[in-house]
Amino acid sequence: MEWLVPLAVAVIGGPLVVMLQQFRKENREDHAVVKDLLDRIDGKVDKVDGKVDSHIQWHLGRRKVKK
Repeated sequence: MEWLVPLAVAVIGGPLVVMLQQFRKENREDHAVVKDLLDRIDGKVDKVDGKVDSHIQWHLGRRKVKK
């Protein structure tokens, strides 16, 4: 009867561990995809930020000329 507990743990725990490992692998892959997309967005935001800054400076310079 002593063999029943380890057998139950193996039967229940084995497939559970396999499923958790698969989930971890998918989670890592998903994080890699999201990181790539965030890096692209970061580059685009920096580009727009530069354009907005130069446009604001253009307006500020134009205002000084009118006075």
